[in-house]
Amino acid sequence: MAKYSEEFKLKLVKEYQDGKLGYILLAKKCDMKDSTPIRRWVKVYEKFGVEGLKRKKHRETYSVQFKLDVLSFMKRTGSSETDTALSPG
Repeated sequence: MAKYSEEFKLKLVKEYQDGKLGYILLAKKCDMKDSTPIRRWVKVYEKFGVEGLKRKKHRETYSVQFKLDVLSFMKRTGSSETDTALSPG
């Protein structure tokens, strides 16, 4: 079972977008140790909407070459893991 439900993620994203609380205060309010998941959920929601917050039923498998290409892209551009995952192509 997922640690956080789709409904919980959406609630926090909407609360953040309302502008009353920042990432850190929102995480504290919900007894979360870190605000990083909220930051990620907001980015994913802005790019993919509610569908992005849903848990996938199966994990993707990637070739070694694809993984090396991703790492090379991250090193070349200085992109974070989240930004790389959200980038097209």
